[in-house]
Amino acid sequence: MKLVIIIPAYNEAALIGKTLDSLLAQRFSAEKIIVVDDGSTDETPEVVMKYVERNPSIQLIQKSSEAAHLPGSKVVQAFNYGLERLDTDYDILCKFDADLIFPENYLGTVVKAFEQNQNLGMYGGFCYVERNGSWELENLTNKDHIRGALKSYRKACFEAIGGLKTAMGWDTLDELLAQYHGWAVATNEALHVKHLKPTGHTYSAKAKYKQGEAFYGMRYGLALTAIASGKLAFRKKSFKLFKDYLNGYFKAQKKHLPFLVTQEEGAFIRKLRWKKIREKLL
Repeated sequence: MKLVIIIPAYNEAALIGKTLDSLLAQRFSAEKIIVVDDGSTDETPEVVMKYVERNPSIQLIQKSSEAAHLPGSKVVQAFNYGLERLDTDYDILCKFDADLIFPENYLGTVVKAFEQNQNLGMYGGFCYVERNGSWELENLTNKDHIRGALKSYRKACFEAIGGLKTAMGWDTLDELLAQYHGWAVATNEALHVKHLKPTGHTYSAKAKYKQGEAFYGMRYGLALTAIASGKLAFRKKSFKLFKDYLNGYFKAQKKHLPFLVTQEEGAFIRKLRWKKIREKLL
């Protein structure tokens, strides 16, 4: 199977080399690795070019972009920019962050999983962050969720969901839509990926209502939004975030912002969410 990787990067000069080193050291080699420099103001493109000169599988694409780092939209826009310029066919498409260190069996394990299960649409490992000298699970989501930092898609699944939405919550919505279209989503707890920067540490103040807007856009409804907001705020140890998320939902509702899914998809998403909540309670 042919596997290609697209890495959006913004001011990652200090870390992108570690990510590329770990990908080049894989037992299974990617067909192509595209790094999309999203208007960096540091030496990210210069660092990547040194790898391009030595490795024909690596390509640098530069995109002009505003500096504000808003969750969801900016990174997906950069990813899509790279995808539009991809000139290689593929079976598996990966969207990876530029601050990760992968174990050497990562890509091979991903390919094997897709080969063994033809209904598998999405697959991934888990992010670990360094705390007090040890690497611990970055426990922000359920273990059946693939973190946005390390997504892998079967081509047919990626096309069925219509690609990635340029909105906060894209990395939840892709899994929900994959299941809507009949694809399986799976994680592998044995795949430990080192995440060198905590999730969301560069988000601007403008981002605080984006999560609530995402819940609205996915047609969660108020009850599910409140539950999801409370759960996420609890994991991030901030009650203020709970209020921000709800405010974001109500602001989106008041502005009549466009939904990210159809009514039919929204009904499926709510049913699936309530089903998982019941399963955890019983």
